[in-house]
Amino acid sequence: MAALGLRGLALPAGLTGSALAQTPDRIVVAGGVITEVLYALGLQDRIVGVDSTSQFPAEALKDKANIGYVRALSAEGVLSLKPSLVMLIEGAGPPDAISLLNESGVKLVRITDGLTPDGVATKIAAIGAAVGAAGPAGRLAARARAGFDELASLRSTVAKKRRVLFLLSLQNGRALVGGRNSTADAIISLAGGLNVADAIEGYKPMTDEAIAAAAPEMVLMMRNSSAHNITPDELFAMPSFAQTPAAAGKRLLHMDGLYLLGFGPRTPMAARDLMAAIYPEAGIPPLKTAAAP
Repeated sequence: MAALGLRGLALPAGLTGSALAQTPDRIVVAGGVITEVLYALGLQDRIVGVDSTSQFPAEALKDKANIGYVRALSAEGVLSLKPSLVMLIEGAGPPDAISLLNESGVKLVRITDGLTPDGVATKIAAIGAAVGAAGPAGRLAARARAGFDELASLRSTVAKKRRVLFLLSLQNGRALVGGRNSTADAIISLAGGLNVADAIEGYKPMTDEAIAAAAPEMVLMMRNSSAHNITPDELFAMPSFAQTPAAAGKRLLHMDGLYLLGFGPRTPMAARDLMAAIYPEAGIPPLKTAAAP
């Protein structure tokens, strides 16, 4: 996607976009993590529209206009809300819709979707800078950094990494999994696990033979609130998964998608919860330094 905004404009790290309003009063958001941060900063009254990935807090999609899926936006739908600022997570689209928004003259900010502790802190700071809340955002970012530091200390106690497979979906029996350089890979690493699909780039299908050979000790999936969640009995009855070490204890874990893969203020806690599930015998304590926003 072409870079958005004015050429040569100096922006905070993590930001690309057109000239920024200091106190925008009608914000449209495409990206659940942006919505989460704005609510954590107490700026929810400025939001007039959110995308369908804005699942936290739950009132966001109840109280605000829904502009659709983050990668399938309608420029007309966004502009109908008369925004003073549109905030886009990296990957928002389609490109034609973003181009139309850019041409409309509405102020746009695109937020880089960092998947590391530094990337999360930079993301939070960038969101705050875009809405004139740099101070509170800096404090929220510092709290996230402290959580990641505590998480690193917990991770250092793991003697032998366990093998984890992130299963995005099963389509006609074919497994779509999270490989290297994916959000799934990043959260598994933060939790002290070993991603067994690291031979795959991004989210791609994995053959039955490859799954059996990868020998995951746990299978991780997103919890789906609107459709059937596959049960451990169903998953491990499939030949490809029946042969894995995870099948012995039917180790299938469902976690909320935005919590697990959003890479926002709650990510240290999500990684800690995943670590506790991967290593139940370790008695992983709750984080002391990262209270929920």
